[in-house]
Formats: sequence, structure tokens, C-alpha cells
Amino acid sequence: MEGNTLSVDQVTAIFDNKKVFGPPKDILEVQNAISVYQDLARFDAFNEESYLEAHQILMNGLIKNAGHYRIGNVGVFKGDRVAHVAPPAWNVPNLMNNLFKYLKENVDNLVIKSCVFHYEMEFIHPFMDGNGRMGRLWQTVLLMKENPIFEFLPIEVEIRNSQKEYYDVLATSDKEGVATRFVEFLLAIIRKSLAKQISEQRISLSDEERILYFREYSRLQTFTRKDYMEMFKDISSATATRDLRAGAEKGILKRTGENRKSYYEFRK
Repeated sequence: MEGNTLSVDQVTAIFDNKKVFGPPKDILEVQNAISVYQDLARFDAFNEESYLEAHQILMNGLIKNAGHYRIGNVGVFKGDRVAHVAPPAWNVPNLMNNLFKYLKENVDNLVIKSCVFHYEMEFIHPFMDGNGRMGRLWQTVLLMKENPIFEFLPIEVEIRNSQKEYYDVLATSDKEGVATRFVEFLLAIIRKSLAKQISEQRISLSDEERILYFREYSRLQTFTRKDYMEMFKDISSATATRDLRAGAEKGILKRTGENRKSYYEFRK
């Protein structure tokens, strides 16, 4: 690897080690995205210059004036119909400045702020191209300020899988003149991504880690093997039995009763 560029083979190696060749523009889009996403921590979520730097990297070689706000007026088309007329170009710097001021000064929860920013940025449409990608990217950068785990959540994948609904709810919010529906949609996407991440992490937990996870997130004072398996639906009854036996042997759990009538509680 040299600088921020990757060969076609290096780019395609990320995707299950399969060599996939495509048009230079498509390869460049992937290269640029990798350059941005492999070092998200470099960007300052509340800094407008950092935001423009991200756009410059993401759209480098794909459009003229990457990293700069548009100087022409644009409309968003759905088929042959104009779905959204963006604010005039002369007002874009002012609108984006106010949006970043909102990020820095408003008392809203940062997760809510990330959703509002995503919507308002899409409404302003500050660039000639790359607005959708920047909306998703900067929401991730903002969410990482709330918790680093958001860097690894498949939020963009979930949005892509719900693309029709994404554009429908965006249009609805535009029509209603408020971001509420779009924010609710994105919060549902974030919740779904978190649930998927937790589910994937559970699979790789050790027996002790599963028991401690159960203690952290279960409200039960006493519980049975069945209760335990309700939280870990991807493990077998034999695995659950081994977990609980190990917990008792390590002094984490106190077991009462025998066989199927056994129940457990955490030692103080």
C-alpha cells in the first residue's frame, strides 16, 4: 500500500479474498471509502473543516471541487420527477455553519443530534455529489463520540438494506417540514445495528463471560436454565448446562435443587 491508494487486487481482497474487477470509477470509489473509514478517529465530529476534508477524501477524483460546497443549484430527482429542490447555493455555507453550531451548542443527546444532522444535511444537499455518503459517514463520526463501539456497527449496511424506506421517510419529513419521522427511522436502524452487534458478540463469549453478561442484563434474582437460554438463544441446552455448572464451580453462582428442578442465584 502506498499513501491512500490500493491496487485492484488489494481492494478486492477485502471482499472474501475474491478478485473482482470493475470500472475504474467503481474501484476509485472503494479506494476512497477505505481511505476514509480505516481512520475515522482522525475526524473532528464538530469541526466543519474536518467535515470538508472527509468529503475531499471520499470524492477525490470522482468530482471537481471535492471538499468544497457546491456553487450551483441542485434538485433531487426520483425518476423524471423532482423530489426535492435544495436551498440555493449562495446559502449553503451559512446553513452548514448553523448546522455545526447546533452540533456544538445544542443540549440534545448526541445520538439524536447525529440523526438530525443526517436529515438536515440531506435537506441542504451541500455538495454536487456524495451527499448520501457524507450523511451516513458523518453520522458514524458523531456516534463514535458517544461510544467508540459505533465505529463497528453496520449502520450503513442496514440503511442500504432499507433504501426504499430511507428515501420514502426522507421525502415524508421534507413534506411535513420536520425531521421527526426520519429521526425515528434512523433510531430504529441504530437499535437494529446494536442488536446485531450484541448477537454476534454473544456467539464468541466464553462460559464465564456469558454468565457475567447474564448478571449484568437480567433482572432475575433467581433463574433456571430455561431463563438463561432465553437470553442466549443461539446456544444448546448442553452448553447452557455446562455454563451454569462452571459458574457454580467458580463460585459465581449458587445452585439449589437437582437436575431439571435446579435454580440459580448469583453469590454476593
